[in-house]
Parts: sequence; structure tokens; C-alpha cells
Amino acid sequence: MPLQFSSAISRFCLERSWLILVVVAISFFALPTEALVHAQEAAGDGAADAPKESLLMWLVSSLGWGYILIFLSLSFILVALFIMNVLSARRDYVCPKHLIEGFEAHLDEKQYQEAYELAKADESFLGNVLAAGLAKLSSSYQHAHTAMEEVGEEENMKLDHRLSYLALIGTISPMIGLFGTVHGMIDAFYVIATSGTTPPASQLAGGISKALLTTLIGLFIAIPAITAYNILRNRVQRLVLEAGITSENLMGRFEKVGTTKD
Repeated sequence: MPLQFSSAISRFCLERSWLILVVVAISFFALPTEALVHAQEAAGDGAADAPKESLLMWLVSSLGWGYILIFLSLSFILVALFIMNVLSARRDYVCPKHLIEGFEAHLDEKQYQEAYELAKADESFLGNVLAAGLAKLSSSYQHAHTAMEEVGEEENMKLDHRLSYLALIGTISPMIGLFGTVHGMIDAFYVIATSGTTPPASQLAGGISKALLTTLIGLFIAIPAITAYNILRNRVQRLVLEAGITSENLMGRFEKVGTTKD
């Protein structure tokens, strides 16, 4: 069940997340102009007559719905990817202990068909590698070893690809924050350029706050994404190495048999 849950999250992240980001990006470009018009209209009104704005409303008005939707989408995708990779980085997913014990017990009893069926039924990294090796063992141990290496590289590539999306989130989030910084400063300088006199600080606060908030939120998303990527990558590499050594030890007895027969 955890493997099916992980696969479902993976498919959702890859197939749906970019569609969400495209829709958000399209809506994003329609919002800044409208927000700037409202800000200029609000600046023209009397500051004494304006009601005091709550902190939440100030954050929403400063960021704009375009940036809010983009950052919310990135946050949701980050959580989904984190859960998916945590499930993939478990020992039971890569190198389960029960498979090792059961597979070795079947080999000790010379129950090779049962050992193959046990490995084939297991969806773990080690299970796929052992099943590939036993399937080619009838040809020679060298063919079995080659098949194990190929499947191991393929499974390792799948794990690396899943992890790489965490690194991607950690890379593009600060870039979006930098984009918002430039956007906010342009808004502030636009107010200065279109004002006949030196504008008050309240009229420049909208653009400056957008510049700072987008940078802050972009870093707030990127820091845990990069941290999780490096921690999980190290764990996955350690488990993959353990699975490779374990598979070599379990299948090494057939190399000795093949050498004796030769």
C-alpha cells in the first residue's frame, strides 16, 4: 500500500503540478497591472480616512494574488514530493530485511523457484535486482550479474529523478523571489517616475514590501527543499549501496558453483 500511495503522489506531481503552475503563471501576468492601479487610486485618497489594514490583508495586498498562488502551488508540490521521497527512502522500500531472510532461506534449501517468486513479488529495489539476476541465471552467472547491474542502475535512476524534483523546487523558488524583488522595485520606481513631486513613503511601500516579501517566501520554500534533498539523497545512496552489497552476497554462491563446474 505505501508503494501504491507513493506512485500515486508521483504521478500527480508530474502530471498535474505543471498544469497548475501554467494556469497560475497566466493569471499572474494579468494581476500586477490591476493591483498597481488600485494602489495608485488608494494613494490618491486621504490617508486619515483609510481604515487600518490588518497584517494578513497587508501581506495579501503586498504580494498580489499572482505570487500567492505561485508560492502556494510550489509549497503544495514540495510537501507532496517530500512525502513521496520519504516513502522511497525507507529501508523496506530499498533493502527490506524480510526479503533478505526469506530469499537466503530459500537458497539454503535449494528452492530456487520459490526464491525467484519471492523476489518477483517484492516491489523493492533489492527485490527487482534479485529477480532480474535469477531470471538470467540459467544462461550464466555473468549474464545474471549484468542483468542485476542494469536493473540496479535503472532503479537508482528512478530514485534520483524523484529526488531531483526537490532540488528543482529549491532552485526555482528563490528565482521567483528574485523576480518578485525586481518587479517590486520597478513598481516603486514607477511611482517615483510618474509623480510630479517626491512621493511619500506610503506610496512606495507597496513595491518595496512586494520586493522583500517575495524574496523572503522564496527562500522560505527553497531552504527546506534543498535541505531535504541533500539529506534524502545521502540516505538513498547509502541504502542503494547496501542493496548492491547484499545482492552480491546473496548471488555470489552461484558464481562459485559456476566456477566449479567450469
